[in-house]
Amino acid sequence: MADGLSKEYPMGEEVVYALRQASFEVHVGAFVALMGPSGSGKSTLMHLLGCLDTPTAGHYFLHGRDVTHLSQQARAEVRNRHIGFVFQSFNLLSRLSTLENVMLPLQYRRTHRDGRHNERVLAQVALSQVGLESRANHKPTELSGGQRQRVAIARALVTDPALILADEPTGNLDSSTGAEILNLLVTLNDNGRTIILVTHDAQVANNAQTILTMHDGRIVDGLPHLNKSNRDK
Repeated sequence: MADGLSKEYPMGEEVVYALRQASFEVHVGAFVALMGPSGSGKSTLMHLLGCLDTPTAGHYFLHGRDVTHLSQQARAEVRNRHIGFVFQSFNLLSRLSTLENVMLPLQYRRTHRDGRHNERVLAQVALSQVGLESRANHKPTELSGGQRQRVAIARALVTDPALILADEPTGNLDSSTGAEILNLLVTLNDNGRTIILVTHDAQVANNAQTILTMHDGRIVDGLPHLNKSNRDK
């Protein structure tokens, strides 16, 4: 839940208000789309929801815990354990295999070396969830754009996060491949995953249950859009 989240940046003698009093609640299992023109505050809000930054004012509760003013290290732990990220540019490491890329979040939290076998198993399960178990040993350069985004989604899933944040996940894909990725996100949501998606594409946003529209740092509209039961109608 976001309660009055605001973010200000001092610019000399002026102050830039990137986010102004954002308040909304995302229930477990919801699919929320965040829309608005460039500069509307979408990225700022996404950074706050992803515990990548802290607000100037307001509070942010993740699964009932106030994570607003945690230390940098504590926020990193929250990100690793409770939030999965999917980026427009995939952010895969080219020197690693598909499986190794998916394992990365697990390795960051590892406390002893004997957990590597379990990490491989969890990564293989995540790859199977996105239909890429047969590409486990391929490098990202050997995959199509859609396959690379599927790997990125598997990486987001591998820690079993409470929340998936998807920032323009179809932005670098052609319309057909983008539709496949969107269908995958819809399926994950149907299976109980909580998803917040940033997009400029109204057709993409139309798959969400709620669309939050932003302008000049404010949420100017937040309407229920459709239910899971009528998504396919």
